[in-house]
Amino acid sequence: MKNEIDSIKKTEYQEVVELWEASVRATHHFLKEEDIEYFKPLILNTFLDAVELKCIKNNDGKIVGFIGVADKNVEMLFIHPEYRGKRIGKTLLDYSINQLGVTKVDVNEQNEQAVGFYKHRGFQIINRSELDASGKPYPTLHMELNK
Repeated sequence: MKNEIDSIKKTEYQEVVELWEASVRATHHFLKEEDIEYFKPLILNTFLDAVELKCIKNNDGKIVGFIGVADKNVEMLFIHPEYRGKRIGKTLLDYSINQLGVTKVDVNEQNEQAVGFYKHRGFQIINRSELDASGKPYPTLHMELNK
């Protein structure tokens, strides 16, 4: 696998949502089943169209990680559980910083691995919200790239 950045086509959205769900189930243990079911159609029908999407595919052409960016903010970054620890997230984040001008990310406070990942990549916590962007009771950390 070469970790090359690729664009995502609308015809690949279902594959992206399946990757999102696998990643969330592996990392977001604080979410309830009803939350996952609530977000799935929103991601497919609304969120993916609202961001610039980039991905990395394996040698079989299957998407193994993706990032969505809007207004210099990482809106989504998900890696398939089988491909974690292979620098896919780092590659996608570096690309988004260098090519898309990313400076911000919001992270679920309970997703400690993600918080640690962004801190390691140079982001620092600048603010905190009790609720997530959907108004659900999942505290969110607002992080900014420390340049």
